[in-house]
Amino acid sequence: MRKIPFGMPILGDEELMAIKGVLDSGMLAHGPKVVEFEEKFAAYTAAPHCVALSSCTAALHLAYFIIGLGAGDEVIVPAQTHVATGHAVELTGAKAVFVDAEAQTGNIDIDQIESKITANTKALSVVHYLGTPVDMDRIVALAKKHDLFVVEDCALAIGTYYKGKHAGLVGDLGCFSFYPVKHFTTAEGGAVLTNSQEIAKKITQSRAFGMDKSYRERSVPGLYDVQGLGFNYRMNEVESAIGIVQLDRIDGFLKKRKENYRTLTNSLRELEEISHLEVYDGSSQSSYYSKTILLSEKIAGKRPEIIAYLNEHGVGTSIYYPHPVPSMTYYREKYGYKDGDFPVAQRLSDHSIALSVGPHLVPDDMLYVADQVKNALSSLAI
Repeated sequence: MRKIPFGMPILGDEELMAIKGVLDSGMLAHGPKVVEFEEKFAAYTAAPHCVALSSCTAALHLAYFIIGLGAGDEVIVPAQTHVATGHAVELTGAKAVFVDAEAQTGNIDIDQIESKITANTKALSVVHYLGTPVDMDRIVALAKKHDLFVVEDCALAIGTYYKGKHAGLVGDLGCFSFYPVKHFTTAEGGAVLTNSQEIAKKITQSRAFGMDKSYRERSVPGLYDVQGLGFNYRMNEVESAIGIVQLDRIDGFLKKRKENYRTLTNSLRELEEISHLEVYDGSSQSSYYSKTILLSEKIAGKRPEIIAYLNEHGVGTSIYYPHPVPSMTYYREKYGYKDGDFPVAQRLSDHSIALSVGPHLVPDDMLYVADQVKNALSSLAI
């Protein structure tokens, strides 16, 4: 039986040698590899500024921290996203105000945003769901009209472009994840991209306790001042070294994802029981993070059996996401959200199955996955 893991980092001798080089240097933090990684990721995305961080969640948290978000403030957040998107707002003491998804892409339903904006709204968060770009022209227009700070959650959007610009460079800043199953990895880690030198400076200072001088900038070792509150949200040298090597591979990774996505999509087109989210290819294009299929109302109740069949036949699966964020216990209990408040996001969560198109796989694997989806539906008399 073939094994099709949902996610698998692709690591080789180059990464091992890079790690060894850092270990041999004896400098595990505050070193030159972080700077090199920042410069390389900035060059890849054509970003004026990049700040490497310990995670995408840290990036999101800092995005709100630097604008002084606090109790009484509100941020518009997509209901269909990872819980970290909402948590980053809540951690500041502000309130996440959720907006349902649009059925075609899973992205935030822009038509519903303005009705949720109040005098307390300070920022607007958008998530490029599974790497498909949000209509950022409309987002920017809303932000300008209401004087809102725009945060792009790009955790699944490395290689996503909106009208020729890399995701994260249309709003005020973009937050990225380098978790092991993302488009490339630093083991753990994240980054902020921004066009603003001021934002980059604030993020850089806030990631390291609010210190006014980095380790490399101190003329006297150990001598610095603290100009404000901050966190320990830095990326380390080992992670950066891995990321530098991975960035040499990213074009190949993205090419394989796109090829695998197209192969799998074409192989599933004939199935009437499933539907497909839209993706874009052109000046605006997806990063092809995964292939998510939506089960029809008729068969959605059999999703557990379909997933079990696929897993038993070697096909790894996931769900993006298990529930709309406001349906999670913390948010339900705090704000009183109910079933049915976010119907599109609920359908995406309850009816979808995510299938891998990662670069650890080849088109022939996609044909196998498609066959097993068809076999699952047939075996369950669907």
